[in-house]
Amino acid sequence: MKASEIRKLSAEQREKKLTELREELFNLRFQQAINQLENPMRIKAVKKDIARILTVERAIELENANS
Repeated sequence: MKASEIRKLSAEQREKKLTELREELFNLRFQQAINQLENPMRIKAVKKDIARILTVERAIELENANS
């Protein structure tokens, strides 16, 4: 998911997406622990998506504070 796509989402949609990604990351880590993970690069991608959402949320928060 790109940052531009994240910016187009509403606050509720971003929060929902963040929750889904965190659950997915938990499940991927669990699969990795029991050696059933098929695509280990997915963990990296999910972590980056979480970071992107948090970064966009922080940027919006700072923008609102400066306005």
